[in-house]
Amino acid sequence: MTSTVPKHAGRYPEGRAAFPHKHLLGLAGLQPWEIYFLLDEAERWVDAARAGAIKSDALRGLTLINAFFENSTRTLLSFEIAGKRLGADVVNMAAAQSSIKKGETLIDTAVTLNAMRADAITIRHAMSGAVALIADKVDCPVLNAGDGWHEHPTQGLLDALTIRRRKGRIDGLVVTICGDIRHSRVARSNMIALATLGAEVRVAGPATLVPETVDAYGAARFTRIEPALEGADVVMMLRLQTERMDGGFFPSLREYHALFGLDAARLALAKSDALVMHPGPMNRGVEIDSAIADDPERSAITEQVEMGVAVRMACLDVLTRARRGVEGWA
Repeated sequence: MTSTVPKHAGRYPEGRAAFPHKHLLGLAGLQPWEIYFLLDEAERWVDAARAGAIKSDALRGLTLINAFFENSTRTLLSFEIAGKRLGADVVNMAAAQSSIKKGETLIDTAVTLNAMRADAITIRHAMSGAVALIADKVDCPVLNAGDGWHEHPTQGLLDALTIRRRKGRIDGLVVTICGDIRHSRVARSNMIALATLGAEVRVAGPATLVPETVDAYGAARFTRIEPALEGADVVMMLRLQTERMDGGFFPSLREYHALFGLDAARLALAKSDALVMHPGPMNRGVEIDSAIADDPERSAITEQVEMGVAVRMACLDVLTRARRGVEGWA
């Protein structure tokens, strides 16, 4: 890796005290310096990859299990690539292959995974709290790759990293998150991370899709997108998670786009250099116009994907240091 100086060196404790947690189950409750530490560690992997040093043997000899009880493309591939770039042996367990489909309880699955003696387990599950339940039953570090409506911590970290690299800071920025806030674990992790790091966070969407409790996550609530966009430094659009909806939250996709879709006219309400983001997958022509999503100057959507690999490498590296006997972490 390169010898990039951490952006927040000196702002967090030395060694394991910089991130003393065994698992990464969410961003809620983390201290600002703990988040900054993970971002700085990820910066190193970004710089290394861009310099051509993609491979590492940091996790050589370790076995990582990606247990995805919910379908995924981006997150699963990102964790797999991250583990392999670190030199680990990576095993993927897809939802269709899970014994839960045959009636096995989640606790029994956790006990089974623990018996395999993996060195780290990454878990995605459709039920909020499922990852924490499994983490309580296994001996190795567990990373939450998304659980129900709860959190998606590595997505929150990669979005924060993308913003910091493009804007130079997070503190003091105005970040507007628009769309299906109610069903979005991405929105929750972003609200928590960005507010913790000093951003002014606004969330906007139909009243049915923006809970009144968002202030608990440090965000201001809007039920119209236009005032939420005024003066924004960053605009993050979210897809409608229709697979999680059990009722009529909005009249139609056409009406949703008319009222909340991001187009050139609405983006003009934000700052002239406002950054556009989307965690994917995108519903083009619904929450965002293609011209905006593909704008090479304003859009950071593909950069988010790149940052995702680096963040997941950093998290895997940090959480396995104690098991590897890294000095200051054993």
